[in-house]
Amino acid sequence: MKRLLRGLAALVLTLASAVFVLIRRLLRGGGSGRSLRTGPSRSGAVDAGGRLDPVVERRASRRIGVLLLASIAAALGLLVVYARGGQPQLEGALLGVALGGIGMALILWGKHLFPAEEVTGDREPHPSERGERDAAERSFAEGGRPVARRAFLARLLIGAAGALGLAAIFPIRSLGPSPGTSLLRTSWRRGFRLVTEEGVPIRAIELQPGSAVTVFPEGHLGEPDSVAVVVKVEPGLLHLPPDRADWAPEGNVCYSKLCTHAGCPVGLYSAETHQLQCPCHQSAFDVTAAAEPVFGPAARPLPQLPITVDENGYLTAAGDFSDPVGPGFWNREAGIPDSDSKG
Repeated sequence: MKRLLRGLAALVLTLASAVFVLIRRLLRGGGSGRSLRTGPSRSGAVDAGGRLDPVVERRASRRIGVLLLASIAAALGLLVVYARGGQPQLEGALLGVALGGIGMALILWGKHLFPAEEVTGDREPHPSERGERDAAERSFAEGGRPVARRAFLARLLIGAAGALGLAAIFPIRSLGPSPGTSLLRTSWRRGFRLVTEEGVPIRAIELQPGSAVTVFPEGHLGEPDSVAVVVKVEPGLLHLPPDRADWAPEGNVCYSKLCTHAGCPVGLYSAETHQLQCPCHQSAFDVTAAAEPVFGPAARPLPQLPITVDENGYLTAAGDFSDPVGPGFWNREAGIPDSDSKG
């Protein structure tokens, strides 16, 4: 997560730097609306004196302004849509308008507000004639409006880039919060009673051989990651690892009800074969052998819940499951933290 955020920050800084450099070049290259030119340009928008056609310039400026305003509106709309829950098609359309508006505005700016051909003219050694100086002064005085117009367009460009950047910041919250250890543990803790789906605690003597009951930790009914199934088998049939010898008091053994293949509920129990079966993809787990998979696509056994009998005869948990429940995920091998498994 930290690496991803650092990468996003670097990308944002890079884009901001690129926009800043581009704006500086635009302002320097086209600030006055004039160029060191002689002769017509390829677009026909420059007269023989090297000045841009005012009509073409005004029309291009209006189009650029409309595109940038549309980009700002689309970026703000994207922000609002995302903040209100999001709608993929609308978000995609607004993002396309926001990016397309900026792109088309830059294309028009470069095509119509920048001269296409530059030449170098020799400077005369003597002062210009009075008429030429008067014409230059008038031209300079008339250049105020193009300068103001370019500055306004530059502000719009900055606003469009800023609005798009602001809208792009909000989806970063979709990257979090970090799951932490939430996938590695459940609500089971030492001392929690096993209760039925109705919230009724289960006594060890109430279960008969061949019975299977869905259970939850007391006080956490309905939590999908914590659902388990307790099965009663003859103690002599159990073949559990040595470190789990005391996890099945009186033949009551408890496993996670989430299939390790795709997370479907393992809701079928065959008392004849002592197998828990998943109805989704037909994986089967041997209850007597620590729920090892014996058929189907599941590759890992069902995590076992250590249980014991309290002084009142109720089945209680002695900790969390032996392994993370459900299908595999990227850091499953990290295992369950000791502090969580001990309760």
